[in-house]
Amino acid sequence: MAKITAAEVNKLRKATGAGMMDCKNALVEAEGDFDKAVEILRKKGQKVAAKRADRDSAEGAVIAKVNQDATKGVIVSLNCETDFVAKNETFVKMATDFAELALNLDSKEALLDADYNGIKVSEKLIEQTGVIGEKIEIGDFRTLQAPFVGSYIHAGNKIATLAGLSANVEGAAEAAKDVAMQAAAMNPVALDESGVDQEVIDKEIEIAKDTLRQEGKPEAMLENIAKGKLKRFFKDNTLVNQDFIKDNKQSVSAYVKSVNGELTVTAFERVALG
Repeated sequence: MAKITAAEVNKLRKATGAGMMDCKNALVEAEGDFDKAVEILRKKGQKVAAKRADRDSAEGAVIAKVNQDATKGVIVSLNCETDFVAKNETFVKMATDFAELALNLDSKEALLDADYNGIKVSEKLIEQTGVIGEKIEIGDFRTLQAPFVGSYIHAGNKIATLAGLSANVEGAAEAAKDVAMQAAAMNPVALDESGVDQEVIDKEIEIAKDTLRQEGKPEAMLENIAKGKLKRFFKDNTLVNQDFIKDNKQSVSAYVKSVNGELTVTAFERVALG
């Protein structure tokens, strides 16, 4: 039997993140062959992944990143089963690494197929499932491109947002961050009225009419009153029309204009766990 040194165990541990005893056992089984030991640990990950495939991975870390010239942003959520794992520094770093990698990609499938320290991201996820003992997966992948993109990650990595602005001008960085924070806090359903699904609009009108009927309002008045309530829905639930959280005397769009008259909000993305 090959003699396994502490240095070899440590090297495997650094490469895979597996526990010391798991690394030692893999090296013993592989008779000291490093690559074979890595493969043994990956196969263990595959077995664990198969057993936990139906588990709920509602915890994790949501990371937003923006490229160097602030024209593209990504949000990647790395999901796991428990909050204990989600708060682990190594787990958060891996999520951050994946988000950095995703800046040059355009889809979740491309990210899963991308190289991460010599193996595909999809293989790394299986490997880490074996190491951690929980289902680990990419839960969400969003991209946003605009003349200027800002980002925000809420404390604890549970919510991340991107905000796109119409121009890279003085004040854009501050405004984009504020708008991203607004989206995180207020969870708008769309950027503006035009972005709200017709199904949502129809449902809101019907809810308003039912409420008005219960209040005894005449049927002939229901349509006009319901439309008024719909305007209130748009104000409360579309990003540019919401009251700005730092100054509720102005809307988000008015705030952005106050920073720089050339600016408008062009898009946003929001990903939240749970």
